[in-house]
Amino acid sequence: MSTTKNDSIESSLFEKRKKLYPREVHGIFANLRILGITILLGTYYLLPWVNLNGHQIVLFDLPERKFYILHWIFWPQDFIYLALLLICAAFALFLFTALAGRLWCGYACPQTVWTEVFLWIERKVEGTRSQQMKLDKQDSSFTKFRIKATKHTIWIIFSLYTGFTFVGFFTPIRDLAEGIISFNLGPWETFWFLFYSFATYGNAGWLREQVCMYMCPYARFQSAMLDKDTLVISYDALRGEPRGGRKKGDDLEAKKLGSCIDCTLCVQVCPTGIDIRNGLQYECIGCAACIDVCDDVMDKMNYPRGLVKYTTENSMEGKQTTFLRPRIIIYSLLLIGILTGVIYSIETRESVELNILRDRNALYRENFEGTISNSYTIKVLNMDIIDHEYVLSVTGIDGINASIKDPVSVKAGQVLEMPLQLSAEPEALHTTSINITLTLQATDDVNVSTESEGRFIGPLDP
Repeated sequence: MSTTKNDSIESSLFEKRKKLYPREVHGIFANLRILGITILLGTYYLLPWVNLNGHQIVLFDLPERKFYILHWIFWPQDFIYLALLLICAAFALFLFTALAGRLWCGYACPQTVWTEVFLWIERKVEGTRSQQMKLDKQDSSFTKFRIKATKHTIWIIFSLYTGFTFVGFFTPIRDLAEGIISFNLGPWETFWFLFYSFATYGNAGWLREQVCMYMCPYARFQSAMLDKDTLVISYDALRGEPRGGRKKGDDLEAKKLGSCIDCTLCVQVCPTGIDIRNGLQYECIGCAACIDVCDDVMDKMNYPRGLVKYTTENSMEGKQTTFLRPRIIIYSLLLIGILTGVIYSIETRESVELNILRDRNALYRENFEGTISNSYTIKVLNMDIIDHEYVLSVTGIDGINASIKDPVSVKAGQVLEMPLQLSAEPEALHTTSINITLTLQATDDVNVSTESEGRFIGPLDP
C-alpha cells in the first residue's frame, strides 16, 4: 500500500517529456528569423576561412597567446577589452529585452539557431508535422529505420562540421583540416572537436526546448527587465474570446463568438509547446511564430490581423505606450559610451610595447675602463599588423651608452627578447639610483613609438 502511494507521488512530480512537432510557418517574422539564421550561420562557418594579412580574420591562438580580430592583434594584457565588450553585450541584452522582450532568444541565440536548422533537416527527411507524428507511431520497420538513420546521419555530419568550425577559431582551420585528414589531431583539439559536436547534436537534436525551459537562466530573470511598456507577444483576449469553431462568413455577434476560431495552430507552431492564449509565459522565446500563423488564419477568415501581435501591457489596457523611458535612455547611453570608449582605446593604443627587466644577480658592474654598467633584459612586442624596425635610445644620464646601437627588426605580432647593457661614467652618477627612460622609435613611421621607465644603480659614493 505504501509503495503504491509513493509511486503515485512520484508520478505527480515527474512527467516524461512529450516530443514536440513544431509546424512549419511562413510570414514576415519567419522570414526575418530565416534571414538572421542565414547571416549568423554564414558568418560562423565562413569566417575562419577568410584570411587577412597572412592570418585568419578571427583566430584565438592560445599557444602563441595572440588573438586576431579583423586588423587588430590582442594579447593577454589586453583582456580588459574582452571584459568591456562583455559588459557591452550585457547592456545590449538589457536594452533589447526592455524594448521588445526576448529578441535574443527568438532570433539570435545559438540554441534557437541550430535547433531551427535541425528542425529544417527533420522536415526535409521525415516530412510535415503530421507525417512525423505518423512515422513515430508506426511499428518498427526497415523503412522507418532508414528514414530515422538518414536524419541522424545528416544531424551528426552537420554537428561534426560545427565542432570542426568551432575548433577552427582556435587552431588555424586549414591546419586543422589537414590534421583531421591525416588523423593527427592533438588531444585538446580532439576533445573540443568531439565535445562541441556532441553538444550541438544533443542540444539541437534531442533536448531542444528543454534547454530554453529548464537549463537557460535567462528565462528565469527576464521578467525583471520587462515593464508595462515593453513589446511582448500577446493574445488579445478581449477581441478573441469567447473562442470557438465557425464557418467563414458566420455572424460573430449572432453566435456570440470572438475572433479566435480555436484552431490551435498557434500552439502547433510554438517551438516550446505553449499556448500564447494563456498569457505571457517564461517558456515563450519570442520567436513570433504564433503571430505569423494567426495572421494567416485571420486572412483566410477575412478578419483583421493582430489577434496575436507584438504589443505592450499598457497598450492592451488602453493606455499610452512610452518607448523612450529612463531605463532605455540609461542602457543606450551606457552601451554607446562604453562601446565608443573601447573602439577609441583600441584604435589609439600603442602598436609597440617595451618591457625592461633588470638583472638581479648584480646591482652594477665596474668595467676595466672605470665605467659603471647595468644589465637588463628587454622585450619588444610588435602589436602592429606589419613588420617594423626600431631604434632604441636612453635618456636620464648624461653620456649613457647602450649596447644595442643598430635598429632591431621585429615581425608583426612577434616578441623579441634581447640582453641590454647600459654604461655610464662615474662622474655622471649623482645618486645611487637614477631614473632612466628607454624610448623605442620605428624607423619607418614616426607615430609608432613607446617609452619604458627603468632605474640605473651605481656605487654608494659615486
